[in-house]
Amino acid sequence: MCGIIGIHSKQDISKDLYYGLFSLQHRGQESCGIATMNEKIKQYKGMGLVSDVFNANTLNELQGNIGIGHVRYSTAGGSNEFNSQPLVGSFKKGKIALAHNGNLINKSILKERLEDEGLIFHTTIDSEVILYLIARYYKKNLIEAIKKAMKFIKGAYSLVIMTEDKELIAVRDPNGFRPLLLGKRDDEFIVSSENVSIDILGGDFVRDIAPGEILHIKDGKETSYFYDEKEEKSTCIFEHIYFSRNDATIDCQNVYEFRVKSGEILAKEFPCDADIVIPVPDSGWAGAIGYSNYSKIPLKEGLVKNRYVGRTFIKPTQREREIGVRLKLNPLKEVVEGKRVVLIDDSIVRGTTSKKLIDSLRKAGAKEVHLRITSPPVKYSCYFGIDTPRRRNLIASNNSIDEIKSVIKADSLAFLSIDGLKQSSIKDFKFCKACFDGNYPVDPVIL
Repeated sequence: MCGIIGIHSKQDISKDLYYGLFSLQHRGQESCGIATMNEKIKQYKGMGLVSDVFNANTLNELQGNIGIGHVRYSTAGGSNEFNSQPLVGSFKKGKIALAHNGNLINKSILKERLEDEGLIFHTTIDSEVILYLIARYYKKNLIEAIKKAMKFIKGAYSLVIMTEDKELIAVRDPNGFRPLLLGKRDDEFIVSSENVSIDILGGDFVRDIAPGEILHIKDGKETSYFYDEKEEKSTCIFEHIYFSRNDATIDCQNVYEFRVKSGEILAKEFPCDADIVIPVPDSGWAGAIGYSNYSKIPLKEGLVKNRYVGRTFIKPTQREREIGVRLKLNPLKEVVEGKRVVLIDDSIVRGTTSKKLIDSLRKAGAKEVHLRITSPPVKYSCYFGIDTPRRRNLIASNNSIDEIKSVIKADSLAFLSIDGLKQSSIKDFKFCKACFDGNYPVDPVIL
């Protein structure tokens, strides 16, 4: 997962890009970058959080009226400064800047072919493959070059692209795995991974960019083009389960409403005789509200979150995840002592967080800890942008629910069913659930 933003304006937008990226910080915490265009493309990027990388001086050097930005969570390529985005390169049309959210499943074979043609890669990320393919197929029409590149790249990609010809281009893959939204502020255009960036910049949400759409913005006008091959829409369900903020609405499905409904259905499917309901902050809160509402068990804050610690799931190593859990959440003894607790979390991926939290709640005096998960068991690897490349890392892939319960030392454990997940969403909301059932919209085996 990553967060991307693009702005097309007649005014300087360097600070707006900064604020927009700041609002997307939850989507990536390893590196960030901004590229802007005035007379020429300028960029600045580095390792760390948005507030650490940029300051007044760097933003002043990035003045321009068109720009793109990126916050990174690494899935393809290591966590290094040379892999930070946006990427800036040169081709026949001049300089081009690109920021990518997603993961290509045929990166290796495409990269090998490009290297055989003599191209030299400066990063280890799949985004550079996309950049080279666009440059390779460019003749006189950039849109046609992007369409040609889309015929070869397979997997998840939402892109924002900027050229020296003062154009901003947004691209979403034919399956629509990753979100991309269009907003407007007066005569300005804002493209972002989530509507929160549009909101905080004072813009109005216009629409989701459609799967397979290429949106071209230049001289205050927008034009849409569509990739020829139609695929079934498959929004990543983990956007709504975990990654996106509660105030995000993606493909017409509000994240908060989805999470509350998931909690309600979970309480219906797997009730529990307990004294209090406790959420795992922050993405567990809405589900816990739903569970409490349906079960009538009081909702309490039993885990206090350190707001200065990043998301433990998207740390790059297992050791960092374990340290992050201990730093991030601390039980409130006065709330949990002597109580039978229903602990609500959004998912179990590796089991690291669940085991540590249950242990800490018991040490704080909880009499019982019953874990309820507002998603089905994650049994299969994701190849489209979630950091679970090997099934051996997934606790539900190798263990039954009873075995997981024993490993994490819970008194009981239950997951929302896939049918319950469907009931939590609006009727026409179509999503990828391959991590639960192994039914991949794009088969990674044949590529």
